Amino acid sequence: MSATKSERINLRASTREESLLRRAAEAEDVPVSAFILGSAVEQAERVLADRRWFTAAPEQFEEFVRLLDEPVQTERLAELFSRPSPFGRPFSLED
Repeated sequence: MSATKSERINLRASTREESLLRRAAEAEDVPVSAFILGSAVEQAERVLADRRWFTAAPEQFEEFVRLLDEPVQTERLAELFSRPSPFGRPFSLED
């Protein structure tokens, strides 16, 4: 069940920003307002998730720090970065 939407948020955008948002919304087959709101809510959730408090016993924290200090497995990373990109070639977002 979705909550009733009763609040209004007003934005100003440049022509380029509006065009980019409209094209992205069309690509997702959603209204521009739904695209903007959904994207903003996802980003807000990410930002706030980074600011949650986590507690750990001293032993857990020591293990956490030990794992952070372990060397990275460079062979697996090298293999990953040697693969061709699944996203194709970069493209310009400007018209």
